[in-house]
Amino acid sequence: MKIAIFTDIHGNGLALKAALKDIDARSDIEEIWCLGDMIAMGPDTNEVLDLLFSRPDIRMITGNHDEAVLSLKMGEGHPDSYKHTREHHHWIADQLSDRNADRLKNLPRILEKNINGVHILGIHYHIEEKKRIANIKDEPFYTILDATLENMEKMFKSYPADIICFGHHHPEHFFSNDKQIYLNPGALGVSKGSTAPYAIIDVSTGKTTVTIHHVNYDKREFLEKFKLLDVPQREILFKLFYVGE
Repeated sequence: MKIAIFTDIHGNGLALKAALKDIDARSDIEEIWCLGDMIAMGPDTNEVLDLLFSRPDIRMITGNHDEAVLSLKMGEGHPDSYKHTREHHHWIADQLSDRNADRLKNLPRILEKNINGVHILGIHYHIEEKKRIANIKDEPFYTILDATLENMEKMFKSYPADIICFGHHHPEHFFSNDKQIYLNPGALGVSKGSTAPYAIIDVSTGKTTVTIHHVNYDKREFLEKFKLLDVPQREILFKLFYVGE
């Protein structure tokens, strides 16, 4: 069996469509996991969610941005440490359809699957056991750590899985020791490059292999949407996440 993994679409419909087209062309991917942060930053909120929810082969979990936007939409407040994104999150919450809000509410935070004795677990980022059901206002997601094997072991070594897949921290992570593989294919929709990354986990041959793939998409067209739609805080988003070095 082969599973495709992607994460952190962040409202980038063009990147998502490009990745799915590439995955579908392979014709041997049986399941796709989307590991949270489907929305915010990019403007394609309902386009992204409608596409994801339309596909029975995609399993999804929530990320911190999904939950923070949903909390605003539901009138339940917003995490204090997210003050710098509040204007933007309010705008995304206003775009989010009631139907997609209901769909997001019903998503889990963790995915798991056993394939031929290989236990695969997906989570947006590490959440301590005591915080697994905490509201986003209580900021359950762990502080981002540098992408090193030592830090991955610090966060995930107690997880009962052979492969831990995650996102949240946008650069690619691919580390392993003699017990576990730690995989973050990198943010699909947010980078200063112009490709959409995803990973494939292949356990069909009795030996687990992981490969990371990059798909080109029209990033210029994507960025033009920010100006066309007058997306709040777009200048700082461009500087931090999309443009330049």
